[in-house]
Amino acid sequence: MSTAEQPVFRTATEADVPTLVTLIESAYRGDASRTGWTTEADLLDGQRTDPDGVAAVIRDADSRIVAVEDGTGLIACCQLERRDGHAYFGMFAVSPARQGGGLGKSVLSEAERFARDEWGAGEMHMTVISARDDLIAWYERRGYRRTGQYTPFPYGDERFGLPRRDDLRFELLVKKLG
Repeated sequence: MSTAEQPVFRTATEADVPTLVTLIESAYRGDASRTGWTTEADLLDGQRTDPDGVAAVIRDADSRIVAVEDGTGLIACCQLERRDGHAYFGMFAVSPARQGGGLGKSVLSEAERFARDEWGAGEMHMTVISARDDLIAWYERRGYRRTGQYTPFPYGDERFGLPRRDDLRFELLVKKLG
């Protein structure tokens, strides 16, 4: 197998911020994101994240960004945040060109392993835009359950994007890690 086929998982540093922002944006926003299946381009315009937000996660002692790279560069990432008895999973992105080949499953599995083994988290929590039925189904196939607990989308806060619909909200998904 070539180096490009062997992903390496590591903790992101502040030097990774520009590349992480580019990766996250490419997976969710604009026409380039339509290459993969995680696009939110039909729901939101504008940005998905920004350098300040990514750097804040990297600097937070109770958070980390897992960077995944191969011989071609940074190909995936996710955020983990240690909370009271559980871990929060977010900022998950796989390069659109690499989606559909199992990389996302590997990243999610590594995030769960780290949260359970390194932090002692009993559950993984995440929020997903409730209109993303295909994405929620993907998480359900990996053991996450819908909770029916919703939080409103932050309309008016352009840091989270420019909504194309007025019915967006987040649903909490949870998985036991025991």
